[in-house]
Amino acid sequence: MTSSVASPHNEETSITVPLWIDGDEVFGQSTFDVVSSSSNSVCWKATSASIADATKAVETAQTAFKSWSLTKPAYRTHLLLKVAAILESNAPEYAQYMSTEMGADISVSQFFVMPLAIQMLKDIAGRASTICGSVPTCQQDGQSCIVFKEPYGVTFGIVPWNAPFVFGIRSAATALATGNTTILKASELTPRSYWAIGKAFHEAGLPKGVLNIISCPPSQAAEITDFIIEHPLVKKINFTGSTAIGRKIARSCGQHLKPCLMELGGKNSAIVLEDANLQLAAQACLAGSFINAGQICMATDRLIVQNSVAKEFLQILKDSLIAGSSDSPLPRVVSTGSKARLNKLLLQAVSQGATVAFGSNGEESSLETTTFVPTIMQGVDSSMTLWDEESFGPVVTISEVEGEEDAVALANSTGYGLSASIFTRDLRKGLAIAKKIESGAVHINSMTIHDEPALPFGGVKNSGWGRFNSEQGMEEFLVTKSVTWDD
Repeated sequence: MTSSVASPHNEETSITVPLWIDGDEVFGQSTFDVVSSSSNSVCWKATSASIADATKAVETAQTAFKSWSLTKPAYRTHLLLKVAAILESNAPEYAQYMSTEMGADISVSQFFVMPLAIQMLKDIAGRASTICGSVPTCQQDGQSCIVFKEPYGVTFGIVPWNAPFVFGIRSAATALATGNTTILKASELTPRSYWAIGKAFHEAGLPKGVLNIISCPPSQAAEITDFIIEHPLVKKINFTGSTAIGRKIARSCGQHLKPCLMELGGKNSAIVLEDANLQLAAQACLAGSFINAGQICMATDRLIVQNSVAKEFLQILKDSLIAGSSDSPLPRVVSTGSKARLNKLLLQAVSQGATVAFGSNGEESSLETTTFVPTIMQGVDSSMTLWDEESFGPVVTISEVEGEEDAVALANSTGYGLSASIFTRDLRKGLAIAKKIESGAVHINSMTIHDEPALPFGGVKNSGWGRFNSEQGMEEFLVTKSVTWDD
């Protein structure tokens, strides 16, 4: 198929990113600007989906479901592996789309996000043939039964901007591997990255209508999203994004009795105990806080350090940041709006008594660019918005505690529960503490950012419910049906 979108090296603002509906690239009359975080200027335009486009996406997905649901697992596996190969061969080009749109360093987009997306795709492909039911024994003599696992039908994935290839792949590929058809609503900040996912699937030979990808500006997002959730042909919703938006989507799903998988925000803590390898802990905490400019749901927001080593640990953090500042460019957040929000969080915290251990207090952070100095804050308490609100930027707080129980209590004091870390040389102690942490994942002696295909991924409390990845991720896209008969 010949692409209508120019190469990533052509930065002409006349480029328009289309939708994918019924196997075709669709250009509508309405478009919106996509602003590059790197240049803080328009990099291209994107087609804005209308209600008519959303209707067609749902209806074509339903039509395609009738035949796609009958395909054999081996065929789905073969097709998904072809998609993985296409993504692999185009990784430098596609990673550049992500870097241009949301400002990610190429080391993140090409060598972290893209490989993880491809690994997930291969893993999901391999799981297509593992779907099976069971044959329980009926309690009544002369009666038998069987339990089937079946696809829902048309699913709807609402996916974010911060790692588009990972989130787009896991939503779309899991739906397809389990026999569903799907619609992705791409983030308005990274539409070209999601277009590239659609391109890879269709180049691999995906039948028309099985995967549809739409996008729209924020002003239309609620209308389009609610319309698709409400549509009677749509059977299951999955959302990855902020807790605030997740509440609205869950409310709409509940109103229409639609099951939903919610992977929401985090306020993730790293606990550093006095017996930890402080050098290892410091490097893991810095990476966990500042990779992708801290714009990862699993990013480390809080450092909780036993006070006997707190001063030494903070000095190691500072020394590492100073040593790396000459070699590494400043991280970029996704927009000047995001930068302004971070500035406000820092200014408020400082005005209420917090101090800057390293980085920015928000006052000198100009909105002319989207770069942001990695920042460590001390003295942040429950009176400050930064205490509870997910920063989603290169900002981390550090708090001292007396002992292990205090550390657990502080880690659990947040309403979120997505990911956590514990640093200790005593594995038994680490495991005992991990059991007490209210979180979907706990990582001992490694950073809070950890996502791999074999591990179920999701949160508790305000971080959502349900799981992506592994067997549990496949189950999220399947309906259980019991059938009985007289022998």
